[in-house]
Amino acid sequence: MKILGIETSCDETAAAVVEDGTKILSSVVASSSQRHAKTGGIIPEVAARQQIKSIIPVIEQALVKAFEVENGKLEAGFSHLPLLTSRIDALAVTVGPGLIGSLLVGTETAKTLAYLWKKPIVGVNHLAAHIYANFISENPKSKYQNTEQGSRLRRKQTQNSKFKNQNSKLPEFPALALVVSGGHTDLVLMKGHGKLKWIGGTRDDAAGEAFDKCARLLGLPYPGGPAISAEAEKFFNSSRFTDHRSLTMFPRPMIGESNFDWSFSGLKTSVLRQLNGKTPSKSSVPMLAVEIQEAIVDVLVEKTLRALKKFKPRSLLLAGGVAANNRLAEKFQKKISKELHEKVSFHVPPPHLCTDNATYIAAYAHFNFNPADLKKISANPQLTITGEI
Repeated sequence: MKILGIETSCDETAAAVVEDGTKILSSVVASSSQRHAKTGGIIPEVAARQQIKSIIPVIEQALVKAFEVENGKLEAGFSHLPLLTSRIDALAVTVGPGLIGSLLVGTETAKTLAYLWKKPIVGVNHLAAHIYANFISENPKSKYQNTEQGSRLRRKQTQNSKFKNQNSKLPEFPALALVVSGGHTDLVLMKGHGKLKWIGGTRDDAAGEAFDKCARLLGLPYPGGPAISAEAEKFFNSSRFTDHRSLTMFPRPMIGESNFDWSFSGLKTSVLRQLNGKTPSKSSVPMLAVEIQEAIVDVLVEKTLRALKKFKPRSLLLAGGVAANNRLAEKFQKKISKELHEKVSFHVPPPHLCTDNATYIAAYAHFNFNPADLKKISANPQLTITGEI
C-alpha cells in the first residue's frame, strides 16, 4: 500500500509517499523556520500563510519524486497531480495537535484531494505518529528529497551525528515510547498498534520548550535544541571537559519522585538566576549549554529507565524533535546496556526523521489504517497523544 502523508502541524509544510509503512518513496519538507528564527519563535499566522503558499507545490513534488516522473515528459504548464493519483492508495493527514491555522491548511487540502481523487483518507494524531518514525527502514539508495528553507542546522546535525542506531529490526510489542518535542513530553506504553496507555509526561514546559527558552537566555538562535547541542559539543571537545559526572550546575527537577512525570520550568528559572541578568560571555556559552543539556537528558533517561524496569517492555522507542539530540540517545544506550543488560531493544530514528516530516504520518496510517468519512476529518489543536482532549 502506498500512502501520501501530509503534515502541517507547526511551521513545516511536508508531504511524503511511503510504501507499506516502512519504505520511503519520497519526502519533501518546506520550512519557514528562517522567518521564525528572526523573532525567536514561531508566529502562527506567518506559519499558516507560508503553508498556504507551499502546500500544493510540496504535495506535487512528493508525488513526482516518488514515481520518478520527469518534467520533460509532461506538457508544459500541465499539473502532474491527475497523472499520479492512480499510483497512491490512500491519503493521511495530521489532524492534531498543533497550531489551528496550520492544521486547517493540511486537513482541508487533504480532504479536497481525497474527494477529487476518490481516495480513502486517514486522520492522524501527530504525537502518536512520531513514534512510527521507528518503523521506517531507510534505503540508502532511496531518492527522497528535502526542500527545506532554513534547516541547514538540522541537516548538519544529521550529518555529524555521533550516535548510530544499530537496531535494524522492527520494534516489538509491548513497547515503551518516549515522545519528546518542542511542545510535548509524553511517556506511553504500547501494547500494539493503536493501543496506547499514557503513563507520564511533563507538568509544565516540554523538554524541547526548555531547550528553546534556555537557548534564548544564552543568546543562541531558534530552534534551541540543535543550537545548545552544537555548543555542548564544543565543550565536550575542549580541554575543560573531564567527566559527565562533573556537570551538576543545574537541578534535575522531580528526578527523585516515584512517578513518571517531568517538570522543566524550574530549570529555565535556575539558568536565569545563574546568569543574574547578565549576557553570558562567548567563552562561557558552551559550558552553560552542556550543563543545561545534561540536566534535561538526565531526568528524561532516569525516569524512563524506571518505567522500563517496572513495565518490562520488549522495546524502547525514542521519538520527537528532541530525540535527534546525540547525548540523549547515547546516554539511553549506555544505561540500557549497563543496567538492563540490553534485555530491551532500543530504537531511535535518524535525526532528520525525528523532526517534523510526513513520512511517519504515512507510516502511522498504514499500521493504523482506519479511513474516515470526510465530514469526520477535522483539525483538533488540543489532541493528546492517546486521542483524548
